[in-house]
Amino acid sequence: MSLVSSYLFLGVAVFFGVTSNSFAKSADGFTLLVPSIITAITIVLCMYALSLVMKNIPMGITYASFAGLTIVATVVVGVIRFNQVPNLYSLIGLAFIIIGVLMVNLLGNN
Repeated sequence: MSLVSSYLFLGVAVFFGVTSNSFAKSADGFTLLVPSIITAITIVLCMYALSLVMKNIPMGITYASFAGLTIVATVVVGVIRFNQVPNLYSLIGLAFIIIGVLMVNLLGNN
């Protein structure tokens, strides 16, 4: 697997991670069947995609990138789907997360 395909699978993992987070909220404490099932399926797919990424990218870099990107994307989904608008300090923190992900991937993998 090439490095490019590894990063594509990282994007897939982030997508499934955000999807699982979104449906976990909709599952209402896993009391609603369909969102609960979707949460379970998407988290398994997410972990599978992450396992493929780790064939080429070190585990720490993979997980740091996945976690940071999933956090930022989940906040965006929260704004759009659940009208959960972050405050200024949260936005600053999210900017630091993005900077951290960029640093880890561009500078930390030498």
